[in-house]
Amino acid sequence: MPIIISNNGKGAVRVNESQFEKEGHLQEYIYENPEMLPLYEIKEDIRFLILAREFPTNSGPIDAIGIDKEGDIYIVETKLYKNPDKRIVIAQVLDYGASLWKSSIDFSDFTATLDKNIRKKFNLGLSEKLSGYFELSEEEVDSLMENVRKNLNEGKFRFVVLMDRLEDRLKDLIIFVNENSKFDIYAVELDYYKHESWEIMIPKLFGNEVKKDINIKSSNSRIWDENSFFEDAKQYLSDTETQAINDLYVFFKNNFSVKFGNGSTRGLFLVQFNKDNAPLSLLEITAKGKIQFYLSGLIKRGVDISKLKELVEDLSSIDNSFSVPSDLAHRNSLSSINYLIEGDKIDCFKKVLIKYRDL
Repeated sequence: MPIIISNNGKGAVRVNESQFEKEGHLQEYIYENPEMLPLYEIKEDIRFLILAREFPTNSGPIDAIGIDKEGDIYIVETKLYKNPDKRIVIAQVLDYGASLWKSSIDFSDFTATLDKNIRKKFNLGLSEKLSGYFELSEEEVDSLMENVRKNLNEGKFRFVVLMDRLEDRLKDLIIFVNENSKFDIYAVELDYYKHESWEIMIPKLFGNEVKKDINIKSSNSRIWDENSFFEDAKQYLSDTETQAINDLYVFFKNNFSVKFGNGSTRGLFLVQFNKDNAPLSLLEITAKGKIQFYLSGLIKRGVDISKLKELVEDLSSIDNSFSVPSDLAHRNSLSSINYLIEGDKIDCFKKVLIKYRDL
């Protein structure tokens, strides 16, 4: 459908709809102009930032990945109508989400990749960009990234398919999936016009018409406790590994504070200590046996980086899986319970944590 443009009511020009010749052009456009996605129809006051193009996953690169101010993660896939793969675009974005979720426990690698992309584009670190773009304090940036981590860990994504033309069958499929699942899948149909050096975009959002049942919404979180955590762990770990985590859990209860997470898909508990009358998370252990120390978060909370480097050195002396690069500012330390079940490593691990209990 053509549109008419004019300048102060004169010199009207009829402009016919144009076409994107390459998907790369469309990808670049949304990367430079994220506001062209009509996500304000999902959240009225949304602020949205695309953090990376061609984000790598085991299932292939995601065209664009972004977040909003609340830490919701958006996976954006662009497809031109002429592309034969448009028929499988829903399966493709879900496959990307599954790949991200499967590898999400290594949050430090995820943020390091985002940081690299942000530095390349804006010459700023990830935290600096988030702080400036969303107008957040350091504490608020930490809270935002914690929400991102939880959403990543729980596989909670918003999927956005962007096309120059949508088939009715694709619209029906999106409505069907949204009504019968926990997924949030949206499609954006983009009318594109070009006149001289001007580009005109008219985006239309589909999928937001579906208002999910509150019971489905509420199932996105789960309250974990000691019993449910270890029942979950039995699905993934050997008896020896489960017993080792139980041994550590008892140790943590007696010497630190323990707080269970509320993820919908993965059980975990946080190990915390008090600093200046405020709880700080030292590490987490998941029902899949992953152990992650929150090094960068502790630094931001004022913990002496030299002490943390000593902690990492002592942990590495137990098992080198705890090793991280010398710059701890944007890193966490990740290992797994199966590395600690040999010999006296569990006892050595406890002694190290007691040594640094008052970081």
